[in-house]
Amino acid sequence: MDFQLFLPQMRMSLPTMVQRVNVAVDSGFGGVALMDHLAPPLAESQPMWDAMTTAAWLGANTTGTVGHLVLCDSFYHPAVLARQAVTLDHATSGRFELGIGWGSVPTEFETFGAGDTAPRARVDRLTETLEVVTALWSGERVSYCGRHHTLSDAQQVPTPIDRIPIVIGGSGPRTLALVARFADWWNCPIHRLDRFDEMRERIGDARSSIQQRVTFIPHGSDRVAITETALRRFSDTGHVIGDADELTEHFAERAASGIERIYVWMSDFAVPDTVSEFGETVLQPLRLG
Repeated sequence: MDFQLFLPQMRMSLPTMVQRVNVAVDSGFGGVALMDHLAPPLAESQPMWDAMTTAAWLGANTTGTVGHLVLCDSFYHPAVLARQAVTLDHATSGRFELGIGWGSVPTEFETFGAGDTAPRARVDRLTETLEVVTALWSGERVSYCGRHHTLSDAQQVPTPIDRIPIVIGGSGPRTLALVARFADWWNCPIHRLDRFDEMRERIGDARSSIQQRVTFIPHGSDRVAITETALRRFSDTGHVIGDADELTEHFAERAASGIERIYVWMSDFAVPDTVSEFGETVLQPLRLG
């Protein structure tokens, strides 16, 4: 099982993010995934960094994979997104992953005038974006006439070093069809895990991941105090709380169910000491097991 650190780029400086991602990679995480919003959901007054610029910064200063869970399609023209992805692919020597979806916070669209809030329209737009981006990555000239995007004899070079992995999040029938058609990874919403086996049959060759909120109880720490703090910050939906043995068992069960990647969202925002002990006492035994 692959573990990625989900680290929302808010409430901390960019140098702090670099430190925490480097500790995570040294501790056994494969890399980092950022969020993509125009304002932090439920924390709009908090400082936050841009998704793609932060990915470039982390790509230059860390050694793991860099991506997003997930970029919001409506925020990007596909020709711009294709160019950004290839640039990051080359800048990181192939460590960039393109995570994309059709948006999870409709009120954000209304606040910033970012596009249509109707789910059908957003899925239509995502379909066109994926078609355009992958066509441009070929390096060939592209003409395209869709409802949302139009290109006329467009070409972009360089092309990707190899294949830029695509991560698509979501659980609707049309989203799953896009996963089967375009994705290397499907991120299943954790509140849909009750339908995981049913949906997995519809994703083609894509591999499966989930995002998991995690409160790790380090050895000798105050479990009650840590739990109370974590539950003030996050709801208990999709939230697992435990010590090393409990979390090792939990993730082993996830792996046995067919999930191949976990995006770990640490409830303490990946404090280095916590991440190091998590890597030593949870990730290492899982890898050896």
